[in-house]
Amino acid sequence: MTKKQEAQRDEALSAAHRSYEKGLNIHAFFKINNRAMGQDMVQEAFMKTWVYLAKGGKIDVMKAFLYHVLNNLIVDEYRRRKTVSLDILMGKGFEPIVGNSKSLAEALDGKAAMLLIARLPVAYQKIMRMRYVQDLSLKEMSLITGQSKNALAVQAHRGLEKLKVLYHLTD
Repeated sequence: MTKKQEAQRDEALSAAHRSYEKGLNIHAFFKINNRAMGQDMVQEAFMKTWVYLAKGGKIDVMKAFLYHVLNNLIVDEYRRRKTVSLDILMGKGFEPIVGNSKSLAEALDGKAAMLLIARLPVAYQKIMRMRYVQDLSLKEMSLITGQSKNALAVQAHRGLEKLKVLYHLTD
């Protein structure tokens, strides 16, 4: 490799570092929930890319290549992680939460709402189940029922209002 080619390689990698480092750091942080480790992985991705280029490798799209290398490093980290026993965590001072009453209350409210859907007028039952139980979009519901998205939105809104009234009557 000539001096000119080495200079071009180094400039390309420097430009990529300036352009993509922030995005790569954010991506790594959200994947592994550790900012310092994520930054180390990004630097390692750049080092691996530099070594690849130094060996004469050719990169068509630098951004895609860097994300590919980083994702491979993240996968390696996931595989490296060991599970930690609860006894070891408790020895270090971790105390597990025995109950999550808020989550339990939300689940019970959800079940109550499901039972109340059956008490709605038939015209609203199907729409409410599709929208809130099956979590279908208005477009998907429109394809299934043949009604317009606007009509379905109105029915879902009216059904929800009726469901709220029923819910507050049972409290």
